[in-house]
Amino acid sequence: MPAVRGKLTAQAPLAPLVWFKSGGVADWLFEPKDIDDLTNFLAALDPAVPVMALGLGSNLIVRDGGVPGVVVRLGKAFAQVEQIDATTLRCGGGTSGILVSSTARDAGIGGLEFLRSIPGTVGGFVRMNGGAYGREVKDILVECDVVLRSGERKTLPLDTLGYTYRHSDLPEGAVVVSAIFRGHPDAPDTVQTEMDRISAAREASQPLRSKTGGSTFKNPDGEKAWALVDRAGCRGLTLGGAQVSERHTNFLINMGDATSGDIEALGEEVRRRVKDESGITLEWEIQRVGRAGGAA
Repeated sequence: MPAVRGKLTAQAPLAPLVWFKSGGVADWLFEPKDIDDLTNFLAALDPAVPVMALGLGSNLIVRDGGVPGVVVRLGKAFAQVEQIDATTLRCGGGTSGILVSSTARDAGIGGLEFLRSIPGTVGGFVRMNGGAYGREVKDILVECDVVLRSGERKTLPLDTLGYTYRHSDLPEGAVVVSAIFRGHPDAPDTVQTEMDRISAAREASQPLRSKTGGSTFKNPDGEKAWALVDRAGCRGLTLGGAQVSERHTNFLINMGDATSGDIEALGEEVRRRVKDESGITLEWEIQRVGRAGGAA
């Protein structure tokens, strides 16, 4: 491995870093000190070694056999928010949605309230066009700065990212180090009221205090994934230590001792039952990464 100024850990457990609290180890976990540390490392790294960025791990199944190559996790150096003008913020790739939305509120910027409800970081939002409550990242993004797998730094404007529902054309292995978001002028009290409304709605409908992974399946055109799962009789369905949430059927839960294999297999069983009941094939929204259990 190339020399680093940050922290580079071999065989690093990933379960503590993801919401499901399951899964194997990363061959290498790299926590760069700053952007120069990241660019120099990627430029020197063997091009054959895969690289994956990890945020808060809130929409991720890490398979039990672990993740090959290098997992990059951005720390405090990448968790800053800077106000550029009256309606625009530059946000580090490691910044949480809560910090972005609260900074926007204090600056009198509306339109970013929905980020309060997404348990992740800016890098993940940008990569998957994160969204909730009628808004998506494509509605607020101006451009993002990335470090490509080669170590090259690049600025990518919104129109180059090919955004669709929960998808972008961001290059494989690219790490989002910052993004510029633009909202509209609004009173801080009005912004806070909307953030409170979103927070209350999320608290009432989602199993937030469970080991979960956010929305499991994408909503098909004209349908709600949770309703299809419910209609197929999957509410409360269990497999090993994993369960379909009884509170919100588009959430899977680790009841305590589930393996990632249990969780993924339960998701596949749900997909099978929904296909049998409605003829609709649900697509995974949760990202599943790494090797199956038992792999070397």
